[in-house]
Amino acid sequence: MPPRLKRTIYTGTFIHTPTLGNLEIIEYGAVGVDENGIIRFVEELPENRRERAVAKRVAEEHGWDDGVDVVVGWQERSSFWFPGFVDTHIHASQLPNAGIFGTTTLLDWLETYTFPLESSLSSFDAARRVYNTAVRSTLAHGTTTAAYYATIHAASTNLLADICLRMGQRAFVGNVCMDSKETCPEYYRHESAEASLASTRQVVDYIRSKDPGGELVQPILTPRFAPSCTKPLLNALGTLANDEDLPIQTHISENKPELALVRKMFPEYSSYAYVYDTHGLLTAKTVLAHGIHLSDEEIALIKDRGSGVSHCPVSNTSLGSGICPVRKLLEKGIKVGLGTDVSGGGSCSILTAAREAAGVSRLLSAYSEDDHRDRVKLNVNECLYLATRGGANCLGLGHKVGAFEVGMHWDAQMVDLLNMGPRGDLDGGGRGEIDRGSRLLGFAQCWGKESWEEKVAKWMYTGDDRNTWRVYVKGRLVHERAY
Repeated sequence: MPPRLKRTIYTGTFIHTPTLGNLEIIEYGAVGVDENGIIRFVEELPENRRERAVAKRVAEEHGWDDGVDVVVGWQERSSFWFPGFVDTHIHASQLPNAGIFGTTTLLDWLETYTFPLESSLSSFDAARRVYNTAVRSTLAHGTTTAAYYATIHAASTNLLADICLRMGQRAFVGNVCMDSKETCPEYYRHESAEASLASTRQVVDYIRSKDPGGELVQPILTPRFAPSCTKPLLNALGTLANDEDLPIQTHISENKPELALVRKMFPEYSSYAYVYDTHGLLTAKTVLAHGIHLSDEEIALIKDRGSGVSHCPVSNTSLGSGICPVRKLLEKGIKVGLGTDVSGGGSCSILTAAREAAGVSRLLSAYSEDDHRDRVKLNVNECLYLATRGGANCLGLGHKVGAFEVGMHWDAQMVDLLNMGPRGDLDGGGRGEIDRGSRLLGFAQCWGKESWEEKVAKWMYTGDDRNTWRVYVKGRLVHERAY
């Protein structure tokens, strides 16, 4: 068991998006986090009162007079606290292939690159290297919660859960289910529906034995996508989801050849979404990756079932799959979060996914009717909501993470931007100083006159992991960038 936490007060500027499009800023604030990593109070402080004594006084006002730690987050108005990112769709097993697409589209890419890599992770040593790197890398990019696809191998999937627990990342970990002889290569598939179900049960039981309350890591049923599974397997997974109250993750409507394959393999069903629904896999705990080409009837069905959609703009662009109509989904009441979809997406950064989400929405607006163009676009506040509380809602965690509210968990990142002056470390600096600062903090620069809204926009559009200085999950420091 990790050591018990001490009551801690975090001070500084706190920025979050508690609702879609709403950026809330507490410029001078203090957040009290108890020994269980739960936020117990959020206070706005008098302007320019940054002393630790102020934090101590706030602690006493809340009855915390038996000793607290204080973490100061101010850095010449260039740093702020932001909720940890939520990655609703990432293949941890595919990290070594990030950036490799060839000239293929989805189905060919799976055969050429993905299945061979995933099959190699039957090796425990290979899996350990990949999964350690995946969890460490996502934490460094500010991801405090991730919904991971592993492989068909139960033992190495359990290893991924162990690594998440050891490194302190909140995670959903899924054993990939695929038994179709028609679409899955002989060297990489479960022998039968029964074998796939047994492998999944092994992972569910193992994770629950390690984290019985699901406080940090939970199992998640993971049929790769409908064409990779036989009907008996889909039925068995739907039954298991219902009997054990388990979350589900899978893919839907990523590209048009995939849709044609679904129609060929499941001709008796009216739609892709209906395939999942008929087998009990479309629930309020289901996260559907992509959802680019959903029909109006499918959108209505997904809304009725309470399922969420993981928008993966980097992957959709890289594989030429299309542009997800996110505004339409939101207006229809669908829960939407962001996913990196490594390795279809070439980056494990949700910040990158957020900026890409804004970009592709603007591209989609160019092809929309004149009266709807502006409405199609996603702004900075909306994209950052999808990156945090929107994703948390998709995973059933919106009451726990994704914002700074009393009763929620302290899943947070401290963001620092390059201060170019006035009074910044590089104010008037020469080329050497600027080069050093860029190496430390990247291209996200503050020049002294930006509002907090503008600083946040600069961070989203130009920031990267160099701006993520500290990361906390449920009050525990899980990543700290070396100076």
